[in-house]
Amino acid sequence: MNSPKVVSREEFTVARKKLLESEKELSHLRDRVNAERRALPMVEIDKDYVFDGPDGPLSLLDMFEGRKQLIVYHFMMPPGSDHLCPGCTMLSDNVGHLAHLHDRDTTFVAVARAPMAEITPVKENMGWTFPWYSSEGSDFNYDFHVSLDADVAPIEYNYRTAEELEAAGLDWMLTGPGDWHGLSVFLRRGKRVYHTYSTYARGTDLLNGTFNYLDLTPLGRQGDGFFSPSRTGKE
Repeated sequence: MNSPKVVSREEFTVARKKLLESEKELSHLRDRVNAERRALPMVEIDKDYVFDGPDGPLSLLDMFEGRKQLIVYHFMMPPGSDHLCPGCTMLSDNVGHLAHLHDRDTTFVAVARAPMAEITPVKENMGWTFPWYSSEGSDFNYDFHVSLDADVAPIEYNYRTAEELEAAGLDWMLTGPGDWHGLSVFLRRGKRVYHTYSTYARGTDLLNGTFNYLDLTPLGRQGDGFFSPSRTGKE
């Protein structure tokens, strides 16, 4: 990996100020995109999903824990999985102190298709403290397009059909039924729940603090992990 060239402090300052303009442009664009995201219309959830947790069955409404907003991380862990997704694992390691979200009326949870008997030992071994529930036996993963099985539901990932994924060179995602990662956001009004947003692939980049720190360094992310641009391309 090539290192940056060595220059005088004056040359560095000129180059840095040029980059600063791009950084400001990106910040302003991010503000506009965030505003557009908040203005998205929403869809009421009319299906009674049943999940399993440490204390037994619960609903999507129960996951809010009485708060107004719910962020669900779709963890790649199907039933019987004998390994952990490296990208999901690193992202989960980067989940911060949830009190700051709770103070803003927002709950964060993870959901996977694996049963709680498989989730619980992984969670304990990794030292994760965020709530993690099982969607085994429900349509949740398929309805939110993180489990791909044409025998269960039409395939769609990152808002692309199977044909569009194949045309984009992502046919490796279609080699068989599989689980993928993503994130979905829900809003509660009384006992009614609404889906406001979902994102997939590199859309979850902002959740990974480690990679965002590394993006500030000359060596960058230093690898070909799931969240690396070299792996996911334009996704």
